[in-house]
Amino acid sequence: MLEIRGVRFDPARPVVIVPLTGVDLRELTDQAAAVRRAAPDVVEWRVDLAERLAGDLRGTVAAAHRLTDALGGIPLLVTVRTRPEGGRAPVDPDGHLDTLRALMDAGATDLVDVEMLQPGAHAAVVAAHEAGVAVVGSHHDLRSTPSRGEMVGVLRRMAGAGADVCKIAVTPQDPGDVLELLGATWTASRELDRPVVTVSMGALGGVSRVAGGVFGSAATFASVGRGSAPGQLDVATVRAALAALQPDGAGRERPGAGDWR
Repeated sequence: MLEIRGVRFDPARPVVIVPLTGVDLRELTDQAAAVRRAAPDVVEWRVDLAERLAGDLRGTVAAAHRLTDALGGIPLLVTVRTRPEGGRAPVDPDGHLDTLRALMDAGATDLVDVEMLQPGAHAAVVAAHEAGVAVVGSHHDLRSTPSRGEMVGVLRRMAGAGADVCKIAVTPQDPGDVLELLGATWTASRELDRPVVTVSMGALGGVSRVAGGVFGSAATFASVGRGSAPGQLDVATVRAALAALQPDGAGRERPGAGDWR
């Protein structure tokens, strides 16, 4: 079981991850203060959204240090999301790797997101492991939900390529697509020897954000203020739903005779 600064990626108690989406250091530090008060398990910095730091490695590293200080020890996941996968960064494997290396060499991140189906993924995984940083391997399908078998296959390939956490996010067209995603989650979480994180995006997939742990998803994404993906729920709503879905005694009272409803 992966553990980062005491935070365990365990579907029995899914990790709550909240993104920082500010365009510059001032907006990011304001967000970090609000996020710290919400006390998520992990914070994700969407570096691709920090447009005023684009191309400035020194400034990006300095911002990361400011954020880690502001977050008071909450683990930091760094993500440079590319346009094909829903972000704002161009597909630039060398530039992407330079950014991740600068942050890892400076000790400014605990985990890094690597888009496993994009060019340069292997080099990024190797660099992260050499730096002692965990890899969240990811893939985002912005148009559809592949078949259950295809999604399990993608998660298997991520694990085989060295991802420490295997994440897939898909776009549902109907409730059946959400069921496919949850089925793939159950299959992959039982088969793979590392955490699986899955998301069905948009309002239709909202159930996957609060009930994914039941099917084996080890983390979920929630928002404090502006979210980073379609369908993200606020952190208070997600926390309440997760508590209600925990095993008896962990977040709710066990119903007595006649209390079933």
